[in-house]
Amino acid sequence: QVQLVESGGGLVQAGGSLRVSCAASGRTFREYTMGWFRQAPGKEREFVAAVIWMTDNTYYTDAVKGRFTISRDNAKNTVYLQMNSLKPEDTAVYYCAANRFGPFTSKSTEYDYWGQGTQVTVSS
Repeated sequence: QVQLVESGGGLVQAGGSLRVSCAASGRTFREYTMGWFRQAPGKEREFVAAVIWMTDNTYYTDAVKGRFTISRDNAKNTVYLQMNSLKPEDTAVYYCAANRFGPFTSKSTEYDYWGQGTQVTVSS
């Protein structure tokens, strides 16, 4: 089992940058595919980005391609989401999720572990 704790959310103006982090417990972090999802008020949770275990291949939803970068540091048991050129529509609670030995998937139901979320607010 793994526990996930997000941090780094906050308020930023449109066009600005923010990095959110997700720290994982346990000694098998490298075995997990890690994903970032977000949920805006009144909307369903949606996939943002994922980094795949062993290959470190990355995937993004079209809305954030070229602006967001997902990365992981296995030595620190941490996954990051660097968000640049932020837009008001990026405002949401951002969640990290883990799927042990998982292939790429954008389906939230395929991830077994979730953090509590961190609020990101982009003002216009």
